[in-house]
Amino acid sequence: MSYKLAISSMSLGRCTAGHCLTNRLDVAKKYGYKGIELFHDDLAWLALYISGEDASSGPSPAAQIAAAQEIYTKCHERELDIICLQPFIFYDGLIDRTEHVKHLDKLQLWMRLARELHTDLIQVPANFLGEEYVADDLDIIVSDLRKLADIGLGQDPPIRFAYESLCWSTRVDTWERCWEVVQRVDRPNFGMCLDTFNIAGRIYADPACVTGTTPDAEEAVEESIARLVATVDVKKVFYVQVVDAERLHAPLIEGHPYYAPDQPARMSWSRNCRLFYGETERGAYLPVADIASAFFHGLGFQGWVSLELFNRRMADPGLEVPEELARRGAISWMKLVRDMDLEVKLDVPTPSKRLGAAL
Repeated sequence: MSYKLAISSMSLGRCTAGHCLTNRLDVAKKYGYKGIELFHDDLAWLALYISGEDASSGPSPAAQIAAAQEIYTKCHERELDIICLQPFIFYDGLIDRTEHVKHLDKLQLWMRLARELHTDLIQVPANFLGEEYVADDLDIIVSDLRKLADIGLGQDPPIRFAYESLCWSTRVDTWERCWEVVQRVDRPNFGMCLDTFNIAGRIYADPACVTGTTPDAEEAVEESIARLVATVDVKKVFYVQVVDAERLHAPLIEGHPYYAPDQPARMSWSRNCRLFYGETERGAYLPVADIASAFFHGLGFQGWVSLELFNRRMADPGLEVPEELARRGAISWMKLVRDMDLEVKLDVPTPSKRLGAAL
């Protein structure tokens, strides 16, 4: 095994005419990425564009299947793998079991889309709907996810699922809780995605606090890393994400420009302020190097490393945005390879000296 670099399709810009998927795939190829995490929003946007269907009702299954086929062709032409389709959101632990059934119906389409995309992996973030919608009962969450995995096992070939704890998820907001769920689901096609941002964003960072950190932040990270290395089976880590985030100049509370009354502070911070690894000049401050080292050296992880960025810059309509973000990600990857002492053949665009100058 080796390390292969991927980037989220959304990390190169939001779905707009100026940030069309073709352009984003072109810059991903140019800057040495080997794969993408495909956001369903991108697929849906393309489905509406090519079908001409009414956006208010969303794209039909047929339009989505056609879009998936086109995306696969575009990626194949650029030698880009589609490592997963994501995010299959708001599924686990729903109190309203009618909504649960609707999600299982949607899963059938997602598995068809995965096959058309030539990927066997769907990413499932831990539910982050409000507490009134998500059961405070891990047995229900585990049962729902076991059902998901069993349905995936019935496919030919089987579909895998990567469960991820977000630092603002309602019931499963730490890697420890995520790992407990993975163990209890106990299916060969059900594993986890480990994300430096979501780990540090929960136990180290607090964007609503003046300091930007939690009490005893450094100690919490040190202890968490030790538990991670001691307990997680790396075979259940289907891929990892490595990004950082910006320290805010003021607490993210009411009155802050990123404050959203319907979102937890960590979610609003995530949507606006993620940064690539090593971008200290932009305010990156999370202990990403320590956590990434636990992934690569403590657990011995090898495989797909994805850069999943969310940042306010992605919403800017300028045609230069996808290239800028792809280039920044490539520079970040070079820093990560150097700092982690990873045995990776760097594949960056010419002139490579221009990239190297930024290190």
